[in-house]
Amino acid sequence: MKAKREHGDSVDGERDLKRQRVVDSPSSPPEEPLVPYNDDEDDERRALNHIGSREEDGHRVESEEEDDDDEDDPYGLGSTLGRSNRQVEVRRDCPYLDTVNRQVLDFDFEKFCSVSLSNLNVYACLVCGKYYQGRGKKSHAYTHSLEAGHHVYINLRTEKVYCLPDGYEINDPSLDDIRHVLYPRFSREQLEQLDKNKQWSRALDGSDYLPGMVGLNNIQKTDFVNVTIQSLMRITPLRNFFLIPENYQHCRSQLVHRFGELTRKIWHARNFKGQVSPHEFLQAVMKASKKRFRIGVQCEPVEFMSWLLNTLHADLRTSKKSSSIVHKCFQGELEVVKETQSKAIGEKKESDGEQNGALKITDGQIENNNVAAETYRMPFLMLGLDLPEPPLFKDVMEKNIIPQVPLFNILKKFDGEMVTTTVRPPARMRYRVTKLPQYFILHMRRFTKNNFFREKNPTLVNFPVKNLELKDYIPLPAPTKENEKLRTKYDLIANVVHDGKPDEGFYRVFVQRKSEELWYEMQDLHVSETLPQMVALSEAYMQIYEQQQ
Repeated sequence: MKAKREHGDSVDGERDLKRQRVVDSPSSPPEEPLVPYNDDEDDERRALNHIGSREEDGHRVESEEEDDDDEDDPYGLGSTLGRSNRQVEVRRDCPYLDTVNRQVLDFDFEKFCSVSLSNLNVYACLVCGKYYQGRGKKSHAYTHSLEAGHHVYINLRTEKVYCLPDGYEINDPSLDDIRHVLYPRFSREQLEQLDKNKQWSRALDGSDYLPGMVGLNNIQKTDFVNVTIQSLMRITPLRNFFLIPENYQHCRSQLVHRFGELTRKIWHARNFKGQVSPHEFLQAVMKASKKRFRIGVQCEPVEFMSWLLNTLHADLRTSKKSSSIVHKCFQGELEVVKETQSKAIGEKKESDGEQNGALKITDGQIENNNVAAETYRMPFLMLGLDLPEPPLFKDVMEKNIIPQVPLFNILKKFDGEMVTTTVRPPARMRYRVTKLPQYFILHMRRFTKNNFFREKNPTLVNFPVKNLELKDYIPLPAPTKENEKLRTKYDLIANVVHDGKPDEGFYRVFVQRKSEELWYEMQDLHVSETLPQMVALSEAYMQIYEQQQ
């Protein structure tokens, strides 16, 4: 076992120091520097393995092979070189349980020690709410228990509660509510009742909230994340999938697990607070997106929605050809016809003496009068709709005219006949929907950028809240199976709107609560009931429709 040599020490003094340490602590592992923060390494650390138990004086005593709570290794770094078996007493009573203060507990933030800033082996003090590392005699949690007189701590990974500095484990059912707030749990039976529940929940601070309708903290210009999350919480199959962690336990993506934790906290009926902070989820977003989306920088919800759905799908699938819950909910299919000018084709026709108007079909391409038309299929998760240009002049009252357009008019872009012109590369495009998804995401292109500034189109879109019948406006293919019925009716379940100027505005969302078919307006922490008529009077930016079954 090596010891650090300090300046001025002699060789003999170093030998004496080595000999003394070996005699004093024969089973202690060598000291190593604190390892840097690493998500993957933290995920792979094993939970505590119980290897035996017995009864002593009415209390259960467990022999634990601990890899992260050794007294001489508070950071869990000696686990690869040998572990010490310790007798950990388990008591059913503790004289300090009345000091637990649930009002100060907040598990929405990253699990880092407030002293060492390490995420290894972190405990929460149930008296003051602060996070400390380890529980051995050299650890920060042990020191805090002596200095502050706070004695009850919970391991944020194993959910075990300990009394420090005594070191015994507390097994008391009165602490189960804290474990449920730390890691909310749902059974399959509870999932079936979520959309039928009409009961409000009461937080410890006395505020009432609806599970699934809780406000989200706007940490700093993160309203674009909040409206996206609140919209996705209305997608029943997606929500149910992430409420059961076993569904994605094979996945090693931090983004997937943080999204699942946030989903469980939003729908949990026994929270200590009436709101949730998406802090841990935002940290995972910044890391996964390489700071494309980060705290303090405003972004568009449609860009974040597109990135989030594609990233979740890529992380959840087990192979390149496999599907995921994301594609099962949102993926549809388009038939695209692309017409481009072809100079090479024109030169070839002139050299061959071909007449104008002749057709040539090769590999799905049609060449006609120097025009090459290519037809192909492509999947989509959302459809972008183009708004008509607003008028440039004011009316007789010297006020700007705010135009209105029916949703059906801008949906004609996907009827297979309307031509959309692209500039780069120059082409004429025609789109036709060939497969409808279960959940239909529409995006109104309100913002455009030129060389000088960003502009917003204020055109109002008139849309139905219920019974959007697509087959009346978009030609749809017949069902592939004989007895299959083509479902083309949709109901609105989420409507994201933008208020204010392009660079200074903010986002809010209208969502429907299925248990009572009531509409709620949600803007960060603000949640209030509203009328369905108010939903249709806003500047719609992104909508999610649910297919009627």
